[in-house]
Amino acid sequence: MFEFHKNREQYFTMQVQNATQHVIPFIQQHKRVGEGTHVLEVGCGEAGVLKAFIAKGCTAVGVELYEDRLTEGKKYLQPEIAAGSLQLIASNIYEVQQNFDNAFDIIILKDVIEHIHDQPKLIAKLKQFLKSGGIIFFGFPPWYMPYGGHQQVCNTAWLARMPYVHLLPTFAYKRLLQACGEGVPDLMEIRDTRITIEQFEKYAFNTGYTIVDKIHYLINPIYQYKFGWQARKQYKLIQAIPYFRNFFTTCVYYIITPKVK
Repeated sequence: MFEFHKNREQYFTMQVQNATQHVIPFIQQHKRVGEGTHVLEVGCGEAGVLKAFIAKGCTAVGVELYEDRLTEGKKYLQPEIAAGSLQLIASNIYEVQQNFDNAFDIIILKDVIEHIHDQPKLIAKLKQFLKSGGIIFFGFPPWYMPYGGHQQVCNTAWLARMPYVHLLPTFAYKRLLQACGEGVPDLMEIRDTRITIEQFEKYAFNTGYTIVDKIHYLINPIYQYKFGWQARKQYKLIQAIPYFRNFFTTCVYYIITPKVK
């Protein structure tokens, strides 16, 4: 069921499809996506999401901490790179050498913010790269959702399929991972960097942003490509209940923009 985490080309293709069918239409409700649109993705991985934007005529920059993932992405994106539509940079976003101040109409962070240690610092930093009127898209799984601990990447089949197991007490979860021979540091790190819906909205407000739009999903849109499950928005009643909604919301999409002074 979870082989897509090992097959990077398959995962790349799913990201292209998901961005084309769900991410871009959501953004287009608030920002033009097309020729002359400059897009930055932070934590772009193999840059499948950016391929979808380039197909719409955008010019894109992808920043990724892990160079091996960019190397893989360059295999799939040689024409876009050669045409000058895409630049891929292996770097921490805080250490990018190019001057990208006020350079982008749209910034993308998809399945990234839940891996960041100082989330308010990063969210605040992103303003530096936005043009006036620019927007930032975030997509992430709330920590308390069934697979919020990313246990689906485990090699132990039953553990990879076990919902909510990441919510065990820290010592118990760590011992379970060790007993199964899993990558304990990586899975424990996501426990440290976890984020909830309420935390994200608080960080956005406190760092000077306005929430432009949001979608909470009962069924994550990317599950369509992974498991054949159709995307489904969260029930309004559940979405309206703080904290509780995190347990049954598998993905959220947000668009934020800096507050006008």
